[in-house]
Amino acid sequence: MRTPQTAQAAPVDGSKTAPGNAAASGNLAAVDPAATGAAAKKSLTSKAIDKVKEVAKSASNIFNRVPCLPPKGGAKSVGSLPHVANKLAAGQPVLIIAFGSSSTAGFGSSAPEFTYPNRLAAQLRRQYPTADITVLNRGNGGEDAPEMMKRLQTSVIDMKPDLVIWQVGTNAVLRNLDPTETAQMVEDGIGRIQAAGADLVLVDPQYSPAVNAKAENAGRMVQLLSKVAALKHVGVFPRFEVMREWHEGQSIPFDSSSSPMDCT
Repeated sequence: MRTPQTAQAAPVDGSKTAPGNAAASGNLAAVDPAATGAAAKKSLTSKAIDKVKEVAKSASNIFNRVPCLPPKGGAKSVGSLPHVANKLAAGQPVLIIAFGSSSTAGFGSSAPEFTYPNRLAAQLRRQYPTADITVLNRGNGGEDAPEMMKRLQTSVIDMKPDLVIWQVGTNAVLRNLDPTETAQMVEDGIGRIQAAGADLVLVDPQYSPAVNAKAENAGRMVQLLSKVAALKHVGVFPRFEVMREWHEGQSIPFDSSSSPMDCT
């Protein structure tokens, strides 16, 4: 976006002016006091536009701070989304529900627009400008599968979504919950979501210091969620491996990719 340029002022009566006339130099303020106020307002407008550009650049820097590159060995497939594809092809509205805990809710985000569901919505608007796509945030900090299953019906299924993105598993690791029991609850939840006619993508645990301190449980959780996804024919976004690559492969510090509480 270009900053509007200040146009050269023409004589207000449309006539030519003599070289010595103040208006000839474009200094209308010398002959029209009101021009002083107009010029001041234009200056303020230009400054405001520059400020907006500065904020936009800052936002862009935030978006690019942690590049979402696939982990080594290639990213796992996020699966097919036939329900969403059919709705888009038919020109019908699409509802996406982001279901999870604090990293879905947006804990640690510098502003509401930087939560992942809101950034997803913005990206989808750019990718599909004519489509009617809504992304609802149904994240609730501190939860994992036991709490999420209690509100699955009201927070997700009753909304009749076309796609559910389910982020789960980190808090189970942090709370020393049995990975096998967590995976079983997730499998049951996926079955209920699929029975309601929605597509689904799982988001597995984050890679962070607090999670890595419980490496055995974290590894089992990631493996079991992957097995459940394969069994139920749904996709997985491999957040654990993506974040590991950020930290180990790209030397990105943890404070740039996870919240201070390491709770998601």
